[in-house]
Amino acid sequence: MVGGATAVLTLRPRTAAFAAVAVALGLYYAFYADLWNASLWWDIAWLDLVLIPLVFSLVWLALPLWRLRGLVVVAAACALAAVALHLGGAPIAADFAKLAAVTFFAWWFLSFFETVGWVVLVACIIPFVDAYSVWRGPTNHIVNHRKEIFSTLSFAFPVPGGHGVANLGLPDLLFFALFLAASVRFGLRPLWTWAGMVISFGATMALAVAFDVGGLPALPGLSIAFLAVNADLIRRRLRTR
Repeated sequence: MVGGATAVLTLRPRTAAFAAVAVALGLYYAFYADLWNASLWWDIAWLDLVLIPLVFSLVWLALPLWRLRGLVVVAAACALAAVALHLGGAPIAADFAKLAAVTFFAWWFLSFFETVGWVVLVACIIPFVDAYSVWRGPTNHIVNHRKEIFSTLSFAFPVPGGHGVANLGLPDLLFFALFLAASVRFGLRPLWTWAGMVISFGATMALAVAFDVGGLPALPGLSIAFLAVNADLIRRRLRTR
């Protein structure tokens, strides 16, 4: 029972931290419209340096769960909860249910990846698919002509004062969770992977504002961040294989 007790003690700090972050995010999302009003670039700084890291710290803190069995069932339950919350007029709670659903689905999907080479292949392909979808494909059509669908299939990051919101699509959340868990499974750099991918999301949002475009694909930056911080270890794993 010593091993079991050690595991419980290891999880306790993560559980406490997860609860603290969840409370902080709950308070922010409940009262963000009543907070200060700042300039555009201060809002971007808030999103990039505070809100986005806080939201994705939930994925980091839940990371030990990636090994659990039956995650696809948990993902389906979270997806159903997201639908029910959305229909019930609770979009904020629905967003966090979406985050949970795609995270658990990504971790279940990772079980089919036999080597790190598979993950590298995905990281090399999805930027082109995402770029085409955002600039010329279905995402472009949805963003420009069916904004209500985009809001349903994305996660919202509202700025203080309630005068703006940034969104990340569900595929962005899914591949964030997939690459993060892959960094653990294949002995890469989980913390640097998390930090690099969070920075990539912030950089993509900042570039979209700087160039005054409606949206930029987030997966190219995400993939580059994953590959860049783990390049030497990936090369070593592939050579060993």
